[in-house]
Amino acid sequence: MTIHYEKRGDIAILQADNPPVNALGIDVRAGLVAGLERATQEGAKALLIYGAGRTWFAGADIREFGKPLKDPILPDVCTAIEAASIPVVAALHGTVLGGGLEVALSSHFRIAVPGTRLGLPEVTLGILPGAGGTQRLPRLTGFEKAIEMITSGKPIKADEAKTLGIIDRVTDGTPLEIGLAYAQELVDQGATPCPVGALPAPDPIDFDAARAKVEKRARGQLSPVTAFDAVRAVSQMGFTEGLGEERRLFQSLMKTMQREGLIHAFFAERQVSKLPELAGVAPRELDVLGVIGGGTMGAGIATAALLAGLQVRMIEMSEASAEAAKGRIAGNLQGALKRGKISAEAFAQMTETALSCTTEYADLADADIIIEAVFEDMDVKKQVFAAIDAVAKPDAILASNTSYLDINEMAAGMSRPADFIGLHFFSPAHVMRLLEVVVGTQTAPDVVATGFALSKRLGKVAVRAGVCDGFIGNRILSTYRTAADHMILDGASPFQIDRALEAFGLAMGPFAVSDLAGLDIGWANRKRLAPTRDPRERVPTFADKLCEDGHFGQKTGRGYYIYEGRTKTENPDVLPLIEAERAALGLRPHSFTDEEIVARYMAAMVNEAAKVVGEGIARRPLDVDVTLLFGYGFPRYHGGPLKWADMQGLPGILNTITELAAQDAYFWQPAPLLQQLVAEGRDFDSLNKEAS
Repeated sequence: MTIHYEKRGDIAILQADNPPVNALGIDVRAGLVAGLERATQEGAKALLIYGAGRTWFAGADIREFGKPLKDPILPDVCTAIEAASIPVVAALHGTVLGGGLEVALSSHFRIAVPGTRLGLPEVTLGILPGAGGTQRLPRLTGFEKAIEMITSGKPIKADEAKTLGIIDRVTDGTPLEIGLAYAQELVDQGATPCPVGALPAPDPIDFDAARAKVEKRARGQLSPVTAFDAVRAVSQMGFTEGLGEERRLFQSLMKTMQREGLIHAFFAERQVSKLPELAGVAPRELDVLGVIGGGTMGAGIATAALLAGLQVRMIEMSEASAEAAKGRIAGNLQGALKRGKISAEAFAQMTETALSCTTEYADLADADIIIEAVFEDMDVKKQVFAAIDAVAKPDAILASNTSYLDINEMAAGMSRPADFIGLHFFSPAHVMRLLEVVVGTQTAPDVVATGFALSKRLGKVAVRAGVCDGFIGNRILSTYRTAADHMILDGASPFQIDRALEAFGLAMGPFAVSDLAGLDIGWANRKRLAPTRDPRERVPTFADKLCEDGHFGQKTGRGYYIYEGRTKTENPDVLPLIEAERAALGLRPHSFTDEEIVARYMAAMVNEAAKVVGEGIARRPLDVDVTLLFGYGFPRYHGGPLKWADMQGLPGILNTITELAAQDAYFWQPAPLLQQLVAEGRDFDSLNKEAS
């Protein structure tokens, strides 16, 4: 039984007991309705609802996602609670999210323990609050705050919720204690039900301006804008009609590919760290983390480790460099202090006690894991690991933060190759959530488990990757970025490509991203690969010419774009360089539509991703999706490149690749796995299901 009923004097009590998060599954919903009916029949003068365990109802039951719902559905439960003839008190704690907050809003009185968090995150799953949340919340908070909460999906703390009028009181104690006391007080006062739905609509705002703001922030995602329209209905119709409009808009979102993509992303994020090879494998203990190199990346790794409660030993080449590294780390932590993420005492402890920055490798003797974050050069990294290998304790894990290089080659010269692993952080490392855990041929299982444990402790999303140039993410990036360069040679401009892909949902187009990362990085990588490059490969040189002139993007103020403060304008020097290269190659450019740009770019991404999965570099398609979602700005509402491909239809994508192969057989070699799936009438998600 998930809802327990008892009666204490005049007060009926419903305890939700559906661990771990009291999800609102069918048994809970039915239990709430039955408990309400029983309370009325037994003559109770008030009804208290609270949650056992760590939280109030934290949302829907994810096991019901994608399945037909059974009665009573949540909107009907909320309507029944609000229509109760006796006062209903919701005693809140933990995370009051989604349908959980909608149940609370349908109650007549709300009290919470300190630390409770409340929110309506449905837009992050491609839908909107569908049990009255869009109609009740504005009646308590006004339109502006309701729009902010519902269209962003971000939760708020209990104190703010009280200030906004969402809850009546914030009181210390257990949910049962404070809820029972509040209910008894209401009974003693002869209080009657106070349904939120009976409150008048709040004062109107400039809805057109507010909608434009939501549209801009949504960047192509449908659910925030549709949720806004549901909230706006409060000003246009009565409560009952508004509930009907909310339901209509909710159902419209349920039919979208974006909802399917966001649900896939939700589950993929939770599935990606569940690897059969790690079942029953215990990670090693981690208390002290060493970092070699205190530049932007190394300082970011150190910052993330300090915020996770680890001690950090930072090694630099000189005293001046060590002091500079300490300053970078302190600057990062200062940002966390200003945002209220840490206290002044915690800041002092991290910078003065937990962190040391020195020049001596011997100071790494007590480190449990040592991460190299030096220049991306194999010889340099081998020298660093030779020095680490000589001083590290026997059970220490050695890790490289390399973005591209062969970790098997690095491990070959060590005395402990089983203790070596790749940990590819993304910059800034204390902000970006992705961590590629790169497993070498000799890496021990407990070392892999420790990589995943470290990721969890740092609050990151870890993806297992095999060894190849660029691993999962940068290998795929190199391919679709090359496809963009080829489109430029064929007639598109970098600026049109950026605009088309930003309209598709990318936060930044590929050429703006190159400017942000630094054009010199790609330049160095092209030079690294030049000796082994196949003569059939098309390699544009216009970007090299920008670099030769000292234009590396944002860091120098000029790249594909010109940067003045926060203003970005197209660099007029770029198109002449491109036109000159086309002329030298004897190419006759043709125009591209935005749709053709997206189709070709995505075909390259999907094709290379299929090769990565087929070769076992990524174990499952969802590993690719999570990598691109969390490390490369792929739109979450598309679910990841391989989920997007499934939704578009693999035969059509393979047809595009086959047609392009007729023009460039070297670059557009169809992935065998993609061909196999099309031949068998299957999709990438079928591989995820086989692996689960």
